[in-house]
Amino acid sequence: MNQPIPVPTTEGKSLLVSKSIHVATTPERAFRVFTEQLGTWWPLVSHHIGQVAPATAVIEPFAGGRWFERGVDGSECLWGHVRVWQPPGRLVLSWELNCQWQYEPGQDTEVEVRFIREGDGTRVELEHRLLERYGDKAEHMAGVLGGEGGWGSILASFGRTAEAAA
Repeated sequence: MNQPIPVPTTEGKSLLVSKSIHVATTPERAFRVFTEQLGTWWPLVSHHIGQVAPATAVIEPFAGGRWFERGVDGSECLWGHVRVWQPPGRLVLSWELNCQWQYEPGQDTEVEVRFIREGDGTRVELEHRLLERYGDKAEHMAGVLGGEGGWGSILASFGRTAEAAA
């Protein structure tokens, strides 16, 4: 069921970024690739927060699990936590990165990903919400997360990997 997307604003309404992609695979496989193979499709070269080169990214497969990157030296940099784990249909992650792309507990926004069977494939809908929590930087962050190099290109990378795995 599609719901209207709120107009981006910080005046008492939720500020969010919403992206979707159709992938030619099942919801089950799409969910597994998204969660179990994060390190294969996430653009770690450009999208990491650690001080050392990243080796992989991980989503622990349970509510309360961590979402993080692991460096080549074994160090870990937390991005957030798993709030909802409902394979193969829904995943909700806290995004606990501040405007300087550093982990900051309590500075959490929310990323919900839904995997919906659609014809012979899956529609993957991603919503990064509660961006108003960035205060006076909220609209800037919405622009970055929704712009070039943001969630759209990240989902495209995921889609290529999910379809290659099919």
